[in-house]
Amino acid sequence: MSIQLSIQNLSKIYPTGEGVRDITVEVERGELVTLLGPSGCGKTTVLRSVGGFIEPSGGSIQIGGREVSQLPPEKRPSAMVFQSYNLWPHMTVFDNLAFSLKLKKIKKKELTKKVSWALGLVHLLGMEKKYPSELSGGQQQRIALARALLLEPEVLLLDEPFSALDAKLRHELREELREIQAKQNLTMLFVTHDQEEALSISDRIVVMNKGHIEQIAKPQDIYNQPASLFVAQFIGRMNFLKGIAEADKITVGPMEFLNFHQYTGEITIGVRPEDVILTEGQGLEAKVEKIMMLGHYAEITLHTIIGRLKMFVDRGDMNKFQVKNTIKVQFSTIQAFNHQNEKYDRRNQVI
Repeated sequence: MSIQLSIQNLSKIYPTGEGVRDITVEVERGELVTLLGPSGCGKTTVLRSVGGFIEPSGGSIQIGGREVSQLPPEKRPSAMVFQSYNLWPHMTVFDNLAFSLKLKKIKKKELTKKVSWALGLVHLLGMEKKYPSELSGGQQQRIALARALLLEPEVLLLDEPFSALDAKLRHELREELREIQAKQNLTMLFVTHDQEEALSISDRIVVMNKGHIEQIAKPQDIYNQPASLFVAQFIGRMNFLKGIAEADKITVGPMEFLNFHQYTGEITIGVRPEDVILTEGQGLEAKVEKIMMLGHYAEITLHTIIGRLKMFVDRGDMNKFQVKNTIKVQFSTIQAFNHQNEKYDRRNQVI
């Protein structure tokens, strides 16, 4: 596939010294790439630099093979959907959507057809005569998305568009966005701090931290093979424990794992709650402290000699656990991080 958006060595340093440095990201045509990270990590700076709302200190931005770094926002083949809807309150939905098309001198019949097409995409046909104040937050954001789609951008930029909405509505809208993106083969650069949102809709995720990129990978690889301790801590739930590495093994309490990278000394071990499993044989003795039902699964809190652990089990297996009972557990998979560089070792299997 061809590269639709190419960001090369992008830097933007603010007077405070904060910003982003040497950011390189390429987005293929029809791909949805998410910039993910905590507040202040630089993800919005990258997005707004692509949109032309921030002037970079250095680097190159190409859309469709064309350098756009020196172009103002209105001259770039991109469109932005903001967190705030930015709809004109005195205009109807139809007029909000038709405004940019009227500037292009599009004939009324074609203009009406295009507006209906966009409203159909966001499931809001019949809302043409309503004003923004008569719409819910979710409907207003759909209109903002439809307005951006009418510009027929080569790259659609989305800056935390669902963060102001409630959880149920966020889930619905990101499903709809993914459906529209696939149907129209849109190229999207999406910004969020919500890891669940990023994991659920992205083709690839760019995890950012303090102005630089920690990892670029597919969602399943980000989750299963975090490239650094920061990524492991930021993405999903994980138990962190101290381990000792020497020769060809890593020791965590009574358990031993392969030491693929020949780490030595103290290291940090990461274990997903779903990778903590019951065992009948040798394992780690654990006392059940708490059982929390969380829908289709339960979270079990365990007390062990190496620290407190969280364990996820299927709701059908909850009858195997009783508070204050003692069980034995094993780790099906661990992830090891060297303190020197905090880099991911690789998936480690039990010896």
